[in-house]
Amino acid sequence: MRARDIMSSPVHTVVQTSSVESAAQLMAAKAVTALPVVDGNGRLVGMVSESDLLWHRVPMDPTAHVRRIPDTDPAERPGIVSEVMSPYPLTTYPDVDVAEVAEAMLENDVRSIPVLDDGALVGIISRRDILRAMVRSDEVLAQEVQHRLDEYADGRHRWTATVDGGVARVAGDFLNDTEEAVVTVLARTVPGVAGVQVVAIAS
Repeated sequence: MRARDIMSSPVHTVVQTSSVESAAQLMAAKAVTALPVVDGNGRLVGMVSESDLLWHRVPMDPTAHVRRIPDTDPAERPGIVSEVMSPYPLTTYPDVDVAEVAEAMLENDVRSIPVLDDGALVGIISRRDILRAMVRSDEVLAQEVQHRLDEYADGRHRWTATVDGGVARVAGDFLNDTEEAVVTVLARTVPGVAGVQVVAIAS
């Protein structure tokens, strides 16, 4: 399973010169926890998260034992996204395996990763996207694998797909090794499929 299989696209973005308030409104309206930040040419220049926006906006609790938020004069609070965003964000690419994306998220403690294709922002992956892909039932996975195989075979039912524990088993007759490899790749690209076993049955 690749990044392109689970990424959200098109991507909701915010311009680096946008106000902090407008970025917060967009996050709330789109129900996201982070937004890629782009320049005037649409080039990715950073990421801004809910915590970035809240950092200088939540008032201090004078009774709190731990001071987590700086006591900033309202007049000195950052007003635009470029002042609170994280520059040089971690990115990935459409062909990267989802397992690698998940590992990068955990290692770098990020919740969202933009997906770039030849420098262009084409999608974004959140931890929620990965979790959603991982928890699909075997029955749903088998149906989707079967659908892709039947489409590849021009509507004919040349192979039978079953899934057990996230591992797809594809049984049937293959014309050659190349066709077997293509079928394997098709099954593996279904989000949630952890592995593929191919069983060649001569007709």
